[in-house]
Amino acid sequence: MTRLIYTYYGDDFTGSTDVLEALAAAGVRSVLFVDVPSESQRRRFADCQAIGIAGESRSRTPEWMSKRLPGIFGHLAGLGALILHYKTCSTFDSSAAIGSIGRALEIGREAVPGPIIPIVVAAPHLGRFVAFGNLFAAAGDNVYRLDRHPTMRSHPVTPMHEADLRRHLAAQTALRIGAVELPALALGTDSDVLGACIASGDQAVLFDGVSKSDLARTGRLLWRQAQTQPLFCAGSSGLTYALLAAWRQAALIPAESPVPPDIRPVDTLLVMSGSCSPVTARQIQIALREGYHGIAIDPTILRADGDETRLTASVAREAVESLSRGRSTVVYSALGRATVGTPLSGDRLGRWMGALLVRILAVSPQNRRVLLAGGDTSSHAVAQLGISALTWAGNLEPGAPLCQAHAENRPDLDGLELVLKGGQVGTDGFFERVRRGR
Repeated sequence: MTRLIYTYYGDDFTGSTDVLEALAAAGVRSVLFVDVPSESQRRRFADCQAIGIAGESRSRTPEWMSKRLPGIFGHLAGLGALILHYKTCSTFDSSAAIGSIGRALEIGREAVPGPIIPIVVAAPHLGRFVAFGNLFAAAGDNVYRLDRHPTMRSHPVTPMHEADLRRHLAAQTALRIGAVELPALALGTDSDVLGACIASGDQAVLFDGVSKSDLARTGRLLWRQAQTQPLFCAGSSGLTYALLAAWRQAALIPAESPVPPDIRPVDTLLVMSGSCSPVTARQIQIALREGYHGIAIDPTILRADGDETRLTASVAREAVESLSRGRSTVVYSALGRATVGTPLSGDRLGRWMGALLVRILAVSPQNRRVLLAGGDTSSHAVAQLGISALTWAGNLEPGAPLCQAHAENRPDLDGLELVLKGGQVGTDGFFERVRRGR
């Protein structure tokens, strides 16, 4: 098998495909597994330089992480890559009770006992910037400090009331966290500052970043550090983009990104959304105005098993009928904060949407492109499909690539095209871009 240079675990499926896009679009042969792969699954992708496992820890408790992540991290560490990346959302939303990044850092430190855990959250390609330890995120044409961000400050599960990421992590872990800030990156003293952090006993180091050049400098520094001892790292896909520059310099990957493949249009697109984001709400509203058929569901019905069964049958029948008439269709549980009903947990809603999708595709197998919106919803929905892996099939918009499903035990789903979109990702007309392929 090809020697791996990088492995990662994504805390949700949408973020996992974001990394897959960054790697594959740069010419890094990559595969994203839905769970720890078997030996035969590994052999099927023996030429890959990077391997990921898509997870769901963003919506899970520290107790769940303590049971599940040691085995996953141990498997990835055993593959021999110099970097093991715990991929977080670029908005870093988490808490001590749900999606604890602090707990993930502690578990990763046991799996890869390196001198330091680098934390790289900045992702300029997604409008995420870190300055003096504080995270800023774009919303439309404006950039907000995260605790003032119109969506993230009122996230339904993990609202972000603290933009200083070291203070935010201090509520989740006792690990001592240092920082490499913008002046050190600008003056070229980042290596010295990192060395000082290690010497002073810091166990993790947060890196600032507001530009591609900041990320490139950070990536080269971390790759040099990894040559002496493998690193467990945490952060957004910004870390992946940072490392690409170092890999090009080391001639491990092509000097130029390959020409992305053309994406053919499809007649109809099925969209399933459990997102409460106003970004996704606008995308749904625009799609409905453009002729998509909308099916609004009341998530409170899913609390009763009998009603859930009836709702599944009713929505599947309506969606199949709409698609058979040549109308793209959106099934959605919310339009921003104005939910159709009382919000349901992401895992329950996601599992239901996954089961619904399987039922629709069984009756309407000609529909081969599906868009899932919402990080938690996508993670739990995809887990219901019975696929084993995803590979990159083309670029659409940053953070939401077109992927191809691989399912050796489900030939009906093998080759299915999926787009997994975080709630905050995509321009207003994104749904039609997915359908048209451009």
